[in-house]
Amino acid sequence: MERSDLLRYLITVFQRMELRYFVTGSVATIFYGEPRFTNDIDVVVDLPEGRVAEFCRQFPQDQFYVSIEAAQDAVRTKSQFNMIHPASGLKVDVIVPESSAFNQSRFDRARVVQPERSVDAWFASPEDAIIKKMQYYREGGSEKHLRDITGVLKVSRGQIDLPYIQKWARQLDLDEIWAAVQQRVAPC
Repeated sequence: MERSDLLRYLITVFQRMELRYFVTGSVATIFYGEPRFTNDIDVVVDLPEGRVAEFCRQFPQDQFYVSIEAAQDAVRTKSQFNMIHPASGLKVDVIVPESSAFNQSRFDRARVVQPERSVDAWFASPEDAIIKKMQYYREGGSEKHLRDITGVLKVSRGQIDLPYIQKWARQLDLDEIWAAVQQRVAPC
């Protein structure tokens, strides 16, 4: 299974179950920015507690590893759980969002894009992908997050709502990181 096949499979499940979702993380920043290798898909899903077992059943045990207990815990604690396709080594991080103004805004601003031919999927807006990457950088310090952000700004700069990013950077205490990112892309 290729990453595009897994993405297509996920989207089919979300559509069939009528779950609100959007793709985020590296897959989103690669779509809006510059290519790089990733073997995982990050997806934010509004997964009700009463539908966890049904959701997990959509991923056959002979093809996927998914722990129903981990999924139930993630829904209760508004965190994340993983699904793995062992044959390919691909992983899906299923993120169950907490209720917040920022997460509501992310859902409201998500857009349908075509990441693969004949695949329509809800993706985080490029601005929200940038903001989340700044949060990930703050949490772990990985340079790849800053490279992803820089790639999006270089490729999509004229289409980016910079005041939106500035507003959330201020509210989420990301001002210093945002200033550092802008310094990186200033010559562009």
